[in-house]
Amino acid sequence: MLQKGHPKLLNAWAFYDWANSVYSLVISSAIFPIFYGALTLVKNGEGEIINDQVEFLGFSFNNNALIGYITAFAFLIISFLSPLLSGIADYSGSKKFFMKLFCYIGASACIGLYWFDLDNLWFGLLCYLLGLIGFWGSIVFYNSYLPDIAHKNQQDRISAKGFSMGYIGSVILLLVCLSMILGYEFFGFESENIPTRLSFVLTGVWWIGFSQYTFYYLPKSEAKGKMTSRLIFHGFKELKSVYRNVRESIALERYLAAYFVYSMAVQTIMLIATYFGVEEIKWEEGEATQGLIVSILLIQLVAVLGAFLASRLAEIFGNINVLIGLNIIWLAICFYAFFMETPVQFYIAAFFVGLVMGGIQSLSRSTYSKFLPDNAVDTTSYFSFYDVSEKVGIVIGMVFYGISAQLTSSLRYSILFLVIFFIGGILLLLRVPRQRS
Repeated sequence: MLQKGHPKLLNAWAFYDWANSVYSLVISSAIFPIFYGALTLVKNGEGEIINDQVEFLGFSFNNNALIGYITAFAFLIISFLSPLLSGIADYSGSKKFFMKLFCYIGASACIGLYWFDLDNLWFGLLCYLLGLIGFWGSIVFYNSYLPDIAHKNQQDRISAKGFSMGYIGSVILLLVCLSMILGYEFFGFESENIPTRLSFVLTGVWWIGFSQYTFYYLPKSEAKGKMTSRLIFHGFKELKSVYRNVRESIALERYLAAYFVYSMAVQTIMLIATYFGVEEIKWEEGEATQGLIVSILLIQLVAVLGAFLASRLAEIFGNINVLIGLNIIWLAICFYAFFMETPVQFYIAAFFVGLVMGGIQSLSRSTYSKFLPDNAVDTTSYFSFYDVSEKVGIVIGMVFYGISAQLTSSLRYSILFLVIFFIGGILLLLRVPRQRS
């Protein structure tokens, strides 16, 4: 077994980002939302939507409301499983087992999306649900391995390396899939349908295949003690303890309340951006797929710049003041999105979404770290609390999005509705003490 800090062990851990990041780009952000829109929408010859209703379990849903509810349900399950299984894994030494289990569930679900059609709607949505659970479930245990395999002075560097490898790997596979879809005739396909479905298969195979290198070198964690029924809910007890500590710090409590509110809107926009582009933007015939994927790549590239700028501005103006400014920009983007119709307008919005997305994500996490009590020993529990708060926020945001889409049959009004969360976030941030930001 390789010793802690060994270069080969560190590289193997980081390589899991290369393996699993294809899910977040190909399935969550790029190809699947476009596929789902094409599958569930009926348009006339001029490209106008004439039917956006989907029959599921005996009920009629707006297509976006349905995918919103499924997404919310997935994150609700993740919010429950994360602390539960983390507590079990810590004591039983089964961290690697759970990481592999969620990896195989998620990757297999991606492959299952090949058979997603309206006749097998329940199966396709089940695969989508399991893909979300598999991805986010495996990430919990993947992240928890970092202090086990790397010394403190190595953690920032190897974490950044994992992020970089994930970006490179996911972009490579996305470009492969995009070349198959746009050049379907060259590859001998009759239409874009089969190469699009094959993209889901390639995602699952890539995820399973490349993760084997990580699983081969990752050590089996040591059990802290014998598992008993009392220890099963250890993770929830830790979250309860953190919550009590949070209540004792006015700055931390107020900041977390603000983060919880504005994060609902941020995470919801990130999850629905491509669905919005599919339905609300007037693309030229055959332009939608390429245009949407270019927009997604633009968002990812600009997000890196956004994170860098936010950190520099925070040094000058303070974290809370910069977060307030970022929320104001998000407000402006929501109003702009309500009126945009052309691809050029969508590209402009994508640029600014990427800019504030990278900034608000990186700065929110570092601000939380600054507000932690000086005597906090188990920072893992604090960040577990932070992670669960974010996931619960996603559940609420996606439910509100689904209800709005169901009632209005328009994503424009759903986006506009999120303005409420940003306004609430700004008002709550104004109440946070500045002395430690």
